[in-house]
Amino acid sequence: MRILIIHTFYQNPGGEDTVFQQESELLAIDNDVLTLTFQNKKGWKGALQTLFSFWNLAAAYRVRDTIKEFKPEVIHIHNTHYASGPIILRSIHNMGIPLVMTLHNFRLICPSAILYHDHELFLASIQEKFPWTAVKKKVMDHSTIKTFILALNYWFHRKIGTWNSVNRYITLSSFAKKLFTSSTLTIDPNKFVIKPNFTFPIDMSSLSFEDYFIYIGRLTEEKGILNLLEAFAKVDYKILIIGDGELKQSVQHAAQQHTNIHYLGFKSREDIIPLVEKAEALIVPSLWFEGMPMTILEAFSVGTPVIGSDIGALSELILPNRTGLLFNPQHVESMLTTLTCWKNYSQQEKFNIRQTTKEFYFSNFTPTENKKQLLQIYQEAIHDKKKIS
Repeated sequence: MRILIIHTFYQNPGGEDTVFQQESELLAIDNDVLTLTFQNKKGWKGALQTLFSFWNLAAAYRVRDTIKEFKPEVIHIHNTHYASGPIILRSIHNMGIPLVMTLHNFRLICPSAILYHDHELFLASIQEKFPWTAVKKKVMDHSTIKTFILALNYWFHRKIGTWNSVNRYITLSSFAKKLFTSSTLTIDPNKFVIKPNFTFPIDMSSLSFEDYFIYIGRLTEEKGILNLLEAFAKVDYKILIIGDGELKQSVQHAAQQHTNIHYLGFKSREDIIPLVEKAEALIVPSLWFEGMPMTILEAFSVGTPVIGSDIGALSELILPNRTGLLFNPQHVESMLTTLTCWKNYSQQEKFNIRQTTKEFYFSNFTPTENKKQLLQIYQEAIHDKKKIS
């Protein structure tokens, strides 16, 4: 199959970039794959990209030229924000090419993209035809202007039918699919399909684990890092924290004050995986609706259970006493109770959960399973495009 995959890289690398690269490499093994990328910029160049994202003719021409030369059977878009813009969807539609788009976040229904603002979940935009509440609350970078420009852009393309140009939208969980289909988007619910992310299997032979928990991710409020620090300050359970972000100093301070909290800074994936494999459990205390964290899938792939927030897609990934345990992310005491519950499990009980965790990975998140699902989605998009034509 001839597949064109399009992606816009953010200024700082993130999970969406990883998924784009992994899926492209996976599909290229036995398909004819071409990638077309754009790059978000900083400063005045970034400001111009944002303004032009309403109707970026340069991006549209670039996409058209690539299609004419490569002649793809299907096109898969991961991100258009903001260097390419939604116009490329219209260009693809007008050229008659079946189009699939992965929804890695919630930007299509809210300028916040993460449905979290001002220390709490922000859901007002889901049922608003124009997200005025988001604009008033400055949900994007605490700026009324930035929020309004983004809101107007996505509303404008909603009004002219751009988002209906997509033949299949990929959501990462049933929770995400429900949010999109219950919103004011007015897109045919049948266009939304569920396909989780994947990670490559890792050959780890150790059957034992050590006496510590581990956190990996951005050190930001919505990730629940402050609640994590508060919880571990009240117990002597050892935790390793890996990552970087705006709350780095808070983490460093906690590590200085409490001998059980260890901050390891930023580390490469090669250095992280052995630490995850040896951990009792990965801790994911998120306060917002995660998409499909790669850290969880990597933990599952080496048989490490996850203790995390009972919220959004995490509730679908973390199956109590099968792949980990859940707690209420709004209450530190709930996290503490869950950690203590885990500590009270016997070694055999923990070992059994590690086994079912790995089985869960091999049943759902391997490259083989992911490629099979992707190709099926592409075929559905091609079929629907022919039926419409």
